[in-house]
Amino acid sequence: MQNIINGKFVDAIGKKTMDIVNPYTGKVIDKVPYSTEKDAKKAVECAKKAQKSWKNVPVYKKVEILKKFMDLVDQNKDDLSKTLSKETGKPITQAYAEIANIRISFEAFCEKAKHLYGNVVPAGTEAGQDYTLQFTTREPLGVMVAIIPFNFPCDLFDQKVAPAILAGNTVIVKPPHQNPLTLVKLTALLKDAGLPNGVVQVVTGDGVVGSALAKDKDVHGITFTGSTAVGKITYLNGAEHLAHVALELGGNDAFIVLDDADVDLAVEEVVWGRMYNTGQVCCASKRFIVQKGVLKEFEEKVVERISKLVVGNPLDKKTEIGALITKSACEKAVGQIEKVVEQGGRIIYGGKAEGAVLQPTIITDIPKTADVARDEEIFAPVVSIIPCETVDEAVEIANSSCYGLCGCVFTSDMKTAFDVCARLECGGTVINGASFHRSFEMPFGGYKMSGIGTEGVMSTFDQVTKTKTITLKNIYK
Repeated sequence: MQNIINGKFVDAIGKKTMDIVNPYTGKVIDKVPYSTEKDAKKAVECAKKAQKSWKNVPVYKKVEILKKFMDLVDQNKDDLSKTLSKETGKPITQAYAEIANIRISFEAFCEKAKHLYGNVVPAGTEAGQDYTLQFTTREPLGVMVAIIPFNFPCDLFDQKVAPAILAGNTVIVKPPHQNPLTLVKLTALLKDAGLPNGVVQVVTGDGVVGSALAKDKDVHGITFTGSTAVGKITYLNGAEHLAHVALELGGNDAFIVLDDADVDLAVEEVVWGRMYNTGQVCCASKRFIVQKGVLKEFEEKVVERISKLVVGNPLDKKTEIGALITKSACEKAVGQIEKVVEQGGRIIYGGKAEGAVLQPTIITDIPKTADVARDEEIFAPVVSIIPCETVDEAVEIANSSCYGLCGCVFTSDMKTAFDVCARLECGGTVINGASFHRSFEMPFGGYKMSGIGTEGVMSTFDQVTKTKTITLKNIYK
């Protein structure tokens, strides 16, 4: 597979390639260009040139192209889903769901793009402006870079690429180095749908490419989803030339279960909120803060439920837990589990690993002083249970983290629920459901070390456009 630069399939300038490995089998499934700064620069030059004409294409014509793209995605859904599953280790049923999300998201962003109206400041709203009319318009940022993570590459492609190009920007996609294949195929389908050369390009490679793109003075906007550590670097790279930067970073979401909670409901939400995508979700519930009145019941029922999950080949439709993105990611998670035990935790289920596959793991009796109870994010199917005495203590533990992406609370008292949600220091909260909730419509983003800005149909266009005010001075006189 190759890069797509200026509408053409091309190798890296240096001709080097990198292997893409199926994490479940350990076998190489394809090769992609191992791109460098030179490849990144070429893509920026083409994007800059293409943006001059693309920004003038009417919105309805942009929408027509994207509707053709959606049809092509539907026609190729089997190939796209299988590719995503093989390169990511994602269960095939979840891969199909992610590909199905492309139409949902692109349609929503298309509709929103048709209604990006400006505002009017009428004459006489302040002294000295009696005869002056002011109104605003939206203009594209220019050239944008979309740096996309491995866990939900297609969902994040949707969130970043669709609104950016609808607003008149051109976009360079930097896919994850572990699993770029599906995003290259999606970019090719945009080309087939009639998107002009240079409007959306894809450059594969490692962090060198991402840094080169972020540092380029001709890049006006950067949208990044990934780890907090890399997000900080990206932010600094963009700051050199004052690029607009939006960051969606790590999380260590709190899942609070109070004494009056529906424990059966909470346990089912553990499966959805922690085990989905084999636990590799930024807004997955990761810290299970359980009040002691229901602690034993919660432990017993969550072990019973999790033990029934099917672990196996991601391409098998019965599989619910697939592989982690790499063998090294699995080894890291095993090391983190061992650390939790060293700091006082007790494993009551799982803990075993083979290759890139980690058995779902449940650890209880974790003290609130343990690293995992605060800032240690485990990106794997691990349930970390932290006992608490009171509602206030639960909130205290939840807020002790440097992260603030999402959080949730289970209780039958709605006053308590709203009070806890108001006190949680995070960007999104859920009542009687796992924190893993992200519709395309909602503004999604975190507090503290979890990021800057939000994504979603409601808010992304604010991140990919700039506001211009046009004044008609003394127009009434």
